[in-house]
Amino acid sequence: MNSKVNLLEVKNLKVEFGKGNKKFVAVNNVSFNIYKGETFGLVGESGSGKTTIGRAVIRINSAAAGEIIYNGKKISGQIDKELDKELTRKIQMIFQDPMASLNERAKVDYIVSEGLYNLNNYGTEKERKNKVEQALLDVGLLPEFASRFPHEFSGGQRQRIGIARVLVMEPELVIADEPISALDVSIRAQVINLLSKLQKQKGLTYLFIAHDLSVVRFISDRIAVIHKGKIVELAETEKLFANPLHPYTRSLLLAIPTPNPRVEKNKKPEVYDTDKSHYDYDKNPPSWTEIESEHFVLANERELEDYKKLILPSR
Repeated sequence: MNSKVNLLEVKNLKVEFGKGNKKFVAVNNVSFNIYKGETFGLVGESGSGKTTIGRAVIRINSAAAGEIIYNGKKISGQIDKELDKELTRKIQMIFQDPMASLNERAKVDYIVSEGLYNLNNYGTEKERKNKVEQALLDVGLLPEFASRFPHEFSGGQRQRIGIARVLVMEPELVIADEPISALDVSIRAQVINLLSKLQKQKGLTYLFIAHDLSVVRFISDRIAVIHKGKIVELAETEKLFANPLHPYTRSLLLAIPTPNPRVEKNKKPEVYDTDKSHYDYDKNPPSWTEIESEHFVLANERELEDYKKLILPSR
């Protein structure tokens, strides 16, 4: 990351589902930014709203309130056709389940080419085939795989096809929605290493969504921790691991298994209970605060005082 230039800004984002009495707020007043060329990790348990945020950025879910700004342009709400076409190419998504996200009845050649067909983003048929061939080579697959169907591949290979489908569009921002959670443990490192290599080669920016902090630590420059639709802490990766402030962040870190059985045996799990928090929404509501440089936390005044005591001195 050479210079910190904002590629994506999410401001006070709110996403709702349903209407009336059945209305559910999935994401509530979330703000963050992603710098060009970085990997921004978004971590939380199932149902926390992390995938909803990713789908709002790619315009699958609409924003009930707030703004999403990409390259200085507002992309939430109504936009013109030209900008919509530009965003379709520049923002791409790798989906969680490599089996469900691939058309079982289509050959790999068509699956990888689908975005090219939709945007008419190629000249001759030969050019299209060359793009598909290069995308498959970029993810470590042979060009002859283009004539096969998804069911002929392993889970790791199917996810590589999904990544090739993204690469062929030459995107700027890639939203990776739990791209390794459906894969065998032995394959996960290969896919993570592939994503890191492609980022360096092609100057990609990632929004990396996951529930496993140990995986996100390996690939992310900064990490945001989300709980029940609200981001509770955001910091540079190593700063977050060295000095987690919010009790929910600490509970996630303690849930990471330790290779040493003696250490693991003596670990005391920390369960985050919102009922025991100090929030008094009437008199002293929590606010999003930069407690130290590039380290944000959701806390009220009383909690901030406690967190300040935990800040490690700069080395």
